[in-house]
Amino acid sequence: MIEPRMSARTRVLTGITTTGAPHLGNYVGAIRPALRLARDARTDAFFFLADYHALIKCDDPERIARSRLDIAATWLACGLDPARVTFYRQSDIPEIPELTWLLTCVTAKGLMNRAHAYKAAVDANQAQGEDADASVTMGLYSYPVLMAADILMFGAQRVPVGRDQVQHIEMARDIAQRFNHLYGAGGELLTLPAAVVDEDVATLPGLDGRKMSKSYDNTIPLFAGGPRALKDAIARIVTDSR
Repeated sequence: MIEPRMSARTRVLTGITTTGAPHLGNYVGAIRPALRLARDARTDAFFFLADYHALIKCDDPERIARSRLDIAATWLACGLDPARVTFYRQSDIPEIPELTWLLTCVTAKGLMNRAHAYKAAVDANQAQGEDADASVTMGLYSYPVLMAADILMFGAQRVPVGRDQVQHIEMARDIAQRFNHLYGAGGELLTLPAAVVDEDVATLPGLDGRKMSKSYDNTIPLFAGGPRALKDAIARIVTDSR
């Protein structure tokens, strides 16, 4: 991990996409490490509900609205103190899409071509004999730029994520460096962020053995059924026997 340049205070930011019920992967990848960092009196913490990102994969407004409430309640139940952190809904900040466009104008297409989500979509299409870009929207293709805007808007130095999201933090750094080179006049207009990964649970497997994700419908809800149900669900995770 590349360590950011630290000031007297450290700014931490993370968000969760509002496409379904919060799950165990959200907790170990974002919520737990973020709350741990936020306990430091020298930390300014920014936590958000990523409802713009939800539109990439979900076209059901009611589901997104319900998920926003569920995830907000989960943050609070896990110990978030609204008096100590900045807790917000992504779509309430109009400057985020504005910054997204400014960053889009300096982002190379080749960088987006290397994004894991886009490459996975292309591979899946080709495996089915379809056009490489079949059903690939500009939302999916360019969402690393939106994620960069989320981070760079608030000058975040540390971003708690799972290992699968590290590439997006590296892309945010690349985009920020390009922007600074063009418009910074030798200074650093945009702060370069660094990923914070809990190596013990860097990529949590879902019920089918793939990365736990709402997109794969293989998640384990945090509070559904109580401790016993949670333990039983974890025991059903498909593991690699090699």
